[in-house]
Amino acid sequence: MQNQRKESRKKLIAFTLVYDLLHKKLIGYVGDLTPQGVMVIGETALEVGRRLAIGIEFPNEELNEKPQRVVVSSRVAWCRQDEDTPQYLNIGFEFLELSPEGAEIIRVVLDRYQFRYVMNISELKRKS
Repeated sequence: MQNQRKESRKKLIAFTLVYDLLHKKLIGYVGDLTPQGVMVIGETALEVGRRLAIGIEFPNEELNEKPQRVVVSSRVAWCRQDEDTPQYLNIGFEFLELSPEGAEIIRVVLDRYQFRYVMNISELKRKS
């Protein structure tokens, strides 16, 4: 299958909760994140194409501060069983409407919490 992602994924180190705001239900935890969407690791399948408002609770580094919640209108782009842990599902959400404030929080979170990927061998060969 061809990868259609425009931005590289960013895997988060932090424990980040994602909620279905309408039903006040935990969907799962952030697996990876881009400015255009999020992959959530959860236990309940969601219908592809379903639109919902999700709340992403980004941890705050300050000891006494509450997590920062980003509320975003989204669409379930895909939902599939995780290859490594089949009891979990990977659910891809496309952001439909993200406020400028939400976009800024996501940008800061990506800068602060992402893993730094090492280039693979083929990328290293091309650069040398």
